[in-house]
Amino acid sequence: MRIVLTAVVLGALVAGADARDKADVTPPRAGSVQEASVLAVVIDPVTEQPTIVLEGKRDRRRFAMVIGVAEATGIALPLQGITPPRPLTHDLFLTMFGRMSVVLTRVVIDDFRDNTYFATVHYRVSEREMTLDSRPSDAIALAIRARVPVLVEDRVFERGSVPAPAAAPTKPAI
Repeated sequence: MRIVLTAVVLGALVAGADARDKADVTPPRAGSVQEASVLAVVIDPVTEQPTIVLEGKRDRRRFAMVIGVAEATGIALPLQGITPPRPLTHDLFLTMFGRMSVVLTRVVIDDFRDNTYFATVHYRVSEREMTLDSRPSDAIALAIRARVPVLVEDRVFERGSVPAPAAAPTKPAI
């Protein structure tokens, strides 16, 4: 199992970086944000920690973020279409939001400093837009369940990006 996961994480991060078609990549704009896809939830072969790999939809830059085991489970299950027999914390929060007429609109991974990622959850209550500070892993878990965009500030890609492979997986790898 470890060998397969090692291959997945290495492939998700660095395979074929020089082979991608540069004509299909839009360069980043200063101070901009782009939507990102969750490519994989894997075990990092060096740290043996769960890691999530995200890729920008505009320019295909990637970065990996170490997350906790519970957060990895909270992200991996809905990516694979698995519904646990009892609600996980993120499921519970979305149910509560729905009953309170809170609408999740997007999440933004907006900073990377001191080796820590930061995110903001954006939501609406009675036409009023509001934000809430969040760990990126929790924000991503909520976004996947609510089917809202995961956005990433370009400065996050600049500080934490890794080369993109020639071809992205067609569905998230777990």
